[in-house]
Amino acid sequence: MNLAPYAANHLSSIGRQYVEPASQLRNEFQRDRDRIIHSTFFRRLQYKTQVFVSHEGDMFRNRLTHSLEVSQVSRGIARTLGCHEDLAEAIALGHDLGHTPFGHAGQDALNDCMKNFGGFEHNLQSLRVVDLLESKYPSFRGLNLTYETREGILKHCSNKNARQLGRLGQRFLQKSQPSLEAQIVNFADEIAYYHHDIDDGYRSEILSLKMLREINLFNKFYEENKKKYPKSSEEKIVYESVRNMMHCIINDLCKNSLHEIQKNQLASIEEVRLAPALIGYSKNMQKEIAIIKKFSKINIYNHRKILNMSNNAKPIIFKLFEFFQNDFNKVPLEFKQNCNESSERIIADYIAGMTDRFAISLAESF
Repeated sequence: MNLAPYAANHLSSIGRQYVEPASQLRNEFQRDRDRIIHSTFFRRLQYKTQVFVSHEGDMFRNRLTHSLEVSQVSRGIARTLGCHEDLAEAIALGHDLGHTPFGHAGQDALNDCMKNFGGFEHNLQSLRVVDLLESKYPSFRGLNLTYETREGILKHCSNKNARQLGRLGQRFLQKSQPSLEAQIVNFADEIAYYHHDIDDGYRSEILSLKMLREINLFNKFYEENKKKYPKSSEEKIVYESVRNMMHCIINDLCKNSLHEIQKNQLASIEEVRLAPALIGYSKNMQKEIAIIKKFSKINIYNHRKILNMSNNAKPIIFKLFEFFQNDFNKVPLEFKQNCNESSERIIADYIAGMTDRFAISLAESF
């Protein structure tokens, strides 16, 4: 593996919370990736909503397919920039482990339930999953991942929660940066979900070709592809144009980020942490991304079909939370192992780990 001097290096990792013997077959970040893939919470992502509910059709993305797409984009960018592909992959696969059922609607509802008990942040919940909630190893709680993977999973964190996380929370208080690999995954996440939400929106007929052509970058490639493939169907030209758009954005991100990295003459990951954020788009691409974000918000996330799904999902979360508050004994024993936590936090852990279908079925059983 040809790593640039500013890349994270498994040979000089800050380490794990619990010391373990090194593997003879895999580097430390590969071990992290494998532990995440084999975890219970990772498998559950298959039945958790991304934007479209899973029972509406098997052609739509879910949290699992989203995580895999983020992983693929992250590896490609990391390779281009000389960063550690395995670390980027591990962060990408673990970044959504703490997401609730029903996507952002479920997250918002659970945060409302927890407003008097510390709130709910899905990034912090992903860290709780890998540090505490996944229970497979006799020697330690959680997955005992490396500091670098845990740092990347914790994308956002309030200052209040950061103060309780020791070294891991310091960067939020000091306004310093995580590794370049973590920064890469942040952008890969954005790139993946805007493109696959547009793709799913077109498949579901929420978006029409006429609407898609309001996106400058898409329309540019659509016009080119219409001339290049005159005999192809509208559908194929749309998908080709979405792919071209995605490639163009990734290419811009790589070129601009490499320029910033070289300008700062970074010699180590320690210098990365002290530098300003280095992964990002050019100014022109930032304008194009702003157009895509605005388009998606208006035409996808605020579409009545998606809003109806949100409105239907939130009462389920409220009902579950109230039920377990009134009868805490019904929470499975495995979640009560965190005996130093409030009952509400344990209830939130249980609900956040549910799949969409399980949450619906359980709420209907009361």
